[in-house]
Amino acid sequence: MHDFDELNAFADVMTSGSLTQSARQLGLAKSTLSRRIAQLEQNVGQPLLRRQANRLIPTEAGELFHRYCRQMLNLAEQSQNALDTLRHEVSGELEVHTHSGLVRGWLGRLVYRFMDQHPGISVTLRTCDAPPDTPDAHQVTLWLGPLPETPLRQERLGWLTRHLYAAPSYLAKRPELTHPRELVQHDWIDLLGDTQAGLEFHHRDYGSYHFSPPPTRYRVNQLALHADAIARGRGIGLMPDWLAAKREAAHPGELVCCLPDWQPDALPVTLVYAYGQQPRKVSALLNMLRDATPRDWQSGYATPSSPVPSTSAVTPTLLHQH
Repeated sequence: MHDFDELNAFADVMTSGSLTQSARQLGLAKSTLSRRIAQLEQNVGQPLLRRQANRLIPTEAGELFHRYCRQMLNLAEQSQNALDTLRHEVSGELEVHTHSGLVRGWLGRLVYRFMDQHPGISVTLRTCDAPPDTPDAHQVTLWLGPLPETPLRQERLGWLTRHLYAAPSYLAKRPELTHPRELVQHDWIDLLGDTQAGLEFHHRDYGSYHFSPPPTRYRVNQLALHADAIARGRGIGLMPDWLAAKREAAHPGELVCCLPDWQPDALPVTLVYAYGQQPRKVSALLNMLRDATPRDWQSGYATPSSPVPSTSAVTPTLLHQH
């Protein structure tokens, strides 16, 4: 591997034909410039320049090597320009991974806005079943739920509170639900084992209650499918309040919040990305996601959203939009 200082010294002397003039142009001592030329000649194993009268002229090897020297210097300049562009401009390829529960309700429209603001960017958006766990991961990941130990940076955006939800048609056929222990009498819609370890419900006045969901006949791995099953009267399921409010706004009357005074732990929403200085395209996306984080997420864990009105088996009260 050649030293670029030596290559640059040789290329300049090839143009000027003078150590003195090149030393002045490069801001070097003449002895330093001469030493770099000598070191380059030692590395290539042949003399590259010879003195004729008051000028330095290339040897045959010097003429041949000069062509490759210019190519190497040009390539080095192009690579540095490309890196500078990557650092300063929002352009190029960007890969974003996300939990399926966030792609349609929030992240998808933000990616559209990001692309509209930066015409030079191309985005690949993927849903993922697990967060990244390798230190060389280059994508930005938006994750919903607890995160395992990871060598990547974790930045908390907020929390999504959760409650139990069901369809009015389902509740109209069932006894009134007044306590989590009565859930054993209901059909349970499971989000791919998300609650197999049990749920801890918290009440301001009555403390906590641990609920072990009954076996279910229907399991899904997508929040959208989970919400569909609940809205179509297949049973009761646990949903983030923010997502339930979005669905209720689009399809009024589909969902009812059950046991609004009993609340399980909120789910953290986390950005996951590599440590260190980020390319401009990544830092621009991260800033947009931070700025666009719903206010409900930022206060959802420490100060839960206003309780949703309770339900009745005869006249269910519909979800309030948060």
